[in-house]
Amino acid sequence: MEEKKDIFDRIMALPGLRLFEPFYKKYKEILLYLFFGALTTVVSIGSYAALNVGLGMNELIANVISWILAVTFAFVTNRIWVFDARTEGAGALLSQMAKFFGGRVFTLIVEEAILFVFITKMGFNSVLIKVIAQVVIVVLNYLISKLLVFRKGR
Repeated sequence: MEEKKDIFDRIMALPGLRLFEPFYKKYKEILLYLFFGALTTVVSIGSYAALNVGLGMNELIANVISWILAVTFAFVTNRIWVFDARTEGAGALLSQMAKFFGGRVFTLIVEEAILFVFITKMGFNSVLIKVIAQVVIVVLNYLISKLLVFRKGR
């Protein structure tokens, strides 16, 4: 039985990209996590900047709203493409979603603490600190997703 190929597998099988296919197959999960993590970061920072800089919203409130948008995007992409962790039934989906959002709440608290200390208390540039905080958050989120949320069957 041949393994079902997703859109990324089909792209890597194109003539000009076949050269990279062995590397892609070996590191697919990490590469897709980084790809979708980058897109999630764009959603997070873009919505944060629009709300905080564009609309003058408080940085902590803007961050929570950007977090909701980014985490929802990340859940869908991580579940479908990165970890290929589709579930059977609504209960399993809700359980998976609760673990994912729960882990992200933890990293939201870490991020809020970073923003509070470096922006609110110390007066650093809000977008610069948001970008730096995202690096810390991406690493923590991968570990939580890989080890707790989207674990392969035991």
